[in-house]
Amino acid sequence: MSERIRLTVAQALLHYLDAQYVERDGEIHKFVSGVIGIFGHGNVLGIGEALEQGYTTLSYVQGHNEQGMVHMAVAYAKQRRRMGIYACTTSIGPGATNMITAAAGATINRLPVLLLPGDVFVDRQPDPVLQQLECSYDRTISVNDALKPVSVFWDRITRPEQLLASLPEALAIMVDPAATGAVTIALPQDVQVEAFAYPQEFFEKKIWNIPRVPVSQDELASVVQLWQRAKRPVIIAGGGVHYADAGEALAAFAEDFHVPVVETQAGKGALRGNHSWNFGGVGVTGSRVGNQLIREADFILAIGTRLSDFTTASKSLWDQRQATLVGLNVNRRDALKAGAVPLVADAREGLIALRKALAAVGYCSSYHVSALQALKSHWIDEVNQWCYSREETPLSQTVVIGLLQELIEENAVIVAAAGSLPGDLHRLWWCREPHTYHVEYGFSCMGYEIAGALGVKLAEPERPVYAFVGDGSFLLMNAELLTSLQEKQKIVVVVFDNQGYGSINSLQKSHGSHGFGTEFRERDEASGQLTGKPLPIDFAQWARAMGAEGIQATTLGEVRDAVQAAQRATRSVVIDVKVGMNTGTTESGAWWRVDVAEISASPDVRLAREHATRHCEHHK
Repeated sequence: MSERIRLTVAQALLHYLDAQYVERDGEIHKFVSGVIGIFGHGNVLGIGEALEQGYTTLSYVQGHNEQGMVHMAVAYAKQRRRMGIYACTTSIGPGATNMITAAAGATINRLPVLLLPGDVFVDRQPDPVLQQLECSYDRTISVNDALKPVSVFWDRITRPEQLLASLPEALAIMVDPAATGAVTIALPQDVQVEAFAYPQEFFEKKIWNIPRVPVSQDELASVVQLWQRAKRPVIIAGGGVHYADAGEALAAFAEDFHVPVVETQAGKGALRGNHSWNFGGVGVTGSRVGNQLIREADFILAIGTRLSDFTTASKSLWDQRQATLVGLNVNRRDALKAGAVPLVADAREGLIALRKALAAVGYCSSYHVSALQALKSHWIDEVNQWCYSREETPLSQTVVIGLLQELIEENAVIVAAAGSLPGDLHRLWWCREPHTYHVEYGFSCMGYEIAGALGVKLAEPERPVYAFVGDGSFLLMNAELLTSLQEKQKIVVVVFDNQGYGSINSLQKSHGSHGFGTEFRERDEASGQLTGKPLPIDFAQWARAMGAEGIQATTLGEVRDAVQAAQRATRSVVIDVKVGMNTGTTESGAWWRVDVAEISASPDVRLAREHATRHCEHHK
C-alpha cells in the first residue's frame, strides 16, 4: 500500500500545483508560478491558510480587483507563450462572478488560467449562507455555475478525494494548445478545509510534455498541390505563430518563396516591422497595403488565427471563388473556419514541412519584388503622415504614438486592449523585437491594460512595460496599479485622455448619430442631456494619490519630458496625455458589419441605414 499524507483539500491542491511542470523542445518550465487572490470568508481559512503556512513554494500576489487579477494572470500566460500560469483565488459570490469577464477573455484568446473560487457549504447546515444564490429548480447551483460558459473545464469538489481525478484532467486541458482556456475548480467552504489521506505519489513532480503536433502527410500533399498553382500567395500570421515560437520559421518561409506576410492583432510582431516581407496588419484595423494584398491574393495561408470578423472584414476581404484558403492550426475547429482547407499542426512544424515540400517542387511566387517594395513604401509614407505631421492643439493620438515609438526602449512591451488605440497601434506601430506587442483584441476588454501590463512585467521583469490605455478603460479598472507598487514591479501607464469613449463616438458619428452618451460631459440643465461642459479629470493626480508617480502632458515636448522622467523612475508612473477626440487613424479600406436602425426619426440615421444595407447586400 502506498504511503499517504494527510492534508486539507486546499493544502493538497497547492501541493499538487507546485509539482507541475511543462516540457517542450527539451526545455522544462515550472508551470504554476503562484496564486493571485483576494480573500473573503469563502477562501481565507482554506487556501488562505495553506498559503500563509508556506506548505509550498508558490508565491502569493494580493489582487485588488478580481477581474483585474485574472487579466493579470492571462497576460502572464500570454507573455510566457502558455508555458506558465498563475492561479486565481476568490471568495464566493461577487468575488467569483467578478472573474467571469476576464475568464471569457482567456477562453476566447486560447490562454490558460486556473480559477479557484470559494463555494457554498456542501453539507448545507448554514444554508443559505452569505452571498448564496438560492436556485429553486436546482439546489446544487451556486453563482460559480455562471463560470461554466466561459470555462473549457469546470468542476466542483464536493469530496476531498475528487481532487485525485479532477486536477490531472484540468491540467491536461490547460497544457493542451488545442483545448486550453479558463479552467474553474469551485471549492466549497467546508470541503476546502476538510482533511484526507492522499497518496504521496499524487504530489510527485509531474512533467507534462507539450508535443509539437506534426502535419498529416495526406493534408500536406493536398495543400502543396493547391499551392503549386498559386501566383499571388499571402500569409496571415496569427497568435499561434508566437505561441509556437515560429517567427524564425515564418521569416525563412517568406524569404524563400517571396510570400508577403500580414498580421492579426495577436500575430503582430511575428516578423519585425522592418522585415522586407512584412506588410503590416490585416482586416478592419489593418494596413491599406496589407488588405490590398489579401484582396488580390489567389492563395491565403492563415496560421494560428481564429479568423474573427475584424481579421476577415466580416468575411468581405477576399473572394472565396478567387482565393484558396488554408488554415494551419493546432485546433481543427479553427483550421476549418471560413471554408478553409485544414492543415492541422503546430505552426512551426507546419511551416517547416511546407517549406521542405515547396522547395522540393521548386516553387516561387510570381510577385514582382520591385512592385511590392513600392507598395510597402506607400504604406511607410502613410504611417509617417499619421505619426509625424505637425503638432496640433489638442494633440492628435497618432502623433503621440509616433513620438512614443521614437522614445521607448526597443525591448519594451506595449500593452493595449480596447477603444481606438488597438486600431492605431495595429496600423502604425513597428515591432523592433519579438514579443513586444501585447494587445488583447479577441475580447477587446476595457480594463485589461493596466492589469495586463503587470502580468507581462511578472512574466518578463527585465523588460520595460508600457500600458497604453484610454481614459474610459483607466476609469473602469486601475486597481492593479496599486499591486504594481506593492510588488515593486514598475510599469508605465500612458493614458490617452480624449474625454470619452472615443472609438464608439467615432462609430456613432459615422453612422448618423451625433455622439450620444459617449463623451464625458456634465448634464446640461436646459436640455437634460449629457451635453454640458467636459468633465476635467486629472489622471496624474489620481496616480499620485495611489502612490505612483503622475505626470500630465499637453504638448509633444511635455510628452517627451514625461517619458524620459518615467524611464528614470524607480516606481510605476502614469503619464496623463490630453489628446483630441477622433484624432486616430481612419479606416484602411476594410468593411466591418455594424447594422443601423431600420426606423429612425433622424434623416442622418436613415441615410446611414441605406449605406449599411447596400454594403451588406454587396458582401453577402
